[in-house]
Amino acid sequence: MEESINPSKFVAKHILDIPRSGIRAFFAIAATMDDAISLGIGEPDFVTPWHIREAAIFALEKGKTSYTDNLGLKRLRNEISKYVEKNYSVSYNPENEIVVGVGVSEILDCTLRAIINPGDMIMYHEPCFVSYSPSISLAGGIPVAIKTRPEDNFSFNIDEMKAAWKPGCKAILINFPTNPTGGVASRKQLEQLAAFVKEKDMLVISDEIYSELTYEGGHTSIASLPGMRDRSVFIHGFSKAFAMTGFRIGYACAPKAIIEGIMKIHQYEVMCAPIISQECAIEALKNGKSDMEKMRDQYMRRRDFIVRRFNEMGLKCHLPSGTFYAFPNVSAFGMNSMEFAKCVLNSAKVAIVPGSAFGPSGEGYARASFSTSLQNLIKAADRMEAALDKLSAGK
Repeated sequence: MEESINPSKFVAKHILDIPRSGIRAFFAIAATMDDAISLGIGEPDFVTPWHIREAAIFALEKGKTSYTDNLGLKRLRNEISKYVEKNYSVSYNPENEIVVGVGVSEILDCTLRAIINPGDMIMYHEPCFVSYSPSISLAGGIPVAIKTRPEDNFSFNIDEMKAAWKPGCKAILINFPTNPTGGVASRKQLEQLAAFVKEKDMLVISDEIYSELTYEGGHTSIASLPGMRDRSVFIHGFSKAFAMTGFRIGYACAPKAIIEGIMKIHQYEVMCAPIISQECAIEALKNGKSDMEKMRDQYMRRRDFIVRRFNEMGLKCHLPSGTFYAFPNVSAFGMNSMEFAKCVLNSAKVAIVPGSAFGPSGEGYARASFSTSLQNLIKAADRMEAALDKLSAGK
């Protein structure tokens, strides 16, 4: 008789302790339900523009199927350098201050692993993207959360950062506009953050993947502020603004020494980003602006609709200044965010993500992506309102 073993004993304890993504869990459930509408995944419903897809076809036809430099194609790094300087007012040398990776997630992982010594503390604002705290922990760091306030529409708050800071904090990870709240940071708020970072001799890791999807006012990169270029890692990618999620292309811009550290991990982890995706990224940067602006206009129209409908059905919701997420308060219905999300999924066949998936500060809220069609948003809002009306009548 074979000896019975428990395979989980071979899995590292710190991996066992990390929860699965709350976003993917609801997406998987919704995928098994007939006629369910998913507002859960942050993925544009637009097909990648044809001229970008055509670049993939041309690359294949020309036999571009090889590895590239670990840093990425030089032509792509040149285009990134020009794009970042033009749109974010900060200059990077494409020779040694830019690295291309497999999406922002891989670039962020490499960045954290490049800077963290075991036990270093890394600050981040919350609610936040689900991977931030786990990624810090996986790199051997200690996550330190900074609360953002609903009364500020979840924008950055320097007082909360000062309250959360403690000796040993090496860097702060920021994401403006923010997933899941749509919160932003004004230039004045970033200047306050920059002053504090300099005072405490910290590094800033700035994930600006949603920066093109800013609806009111302009976007400022903290890397562009005086004295911040050399203590910032600027992270960006193509998934959101250019509707290129499946191409998995992201990049980091930073001083040479930091890029060298990121590149070392990147080269041993994945070698290089796929060459065909890199060719498409070049096309997106050269000729994708008009497509991006058209998509942004559609997101803004959808945002205005779904936020209005949430407020009409009793879910208090601020108007997000960026991203394609609404973050309504669901506490009025007497359930925690997980219970509410399950209720909506089961009774209305609409998948939203419980706010608790984005950290303890997200409890009482839910994230709804308006990156789906307006027709789907109309149908989802009608279903949710009918379900909530029944719920209220049954109390």
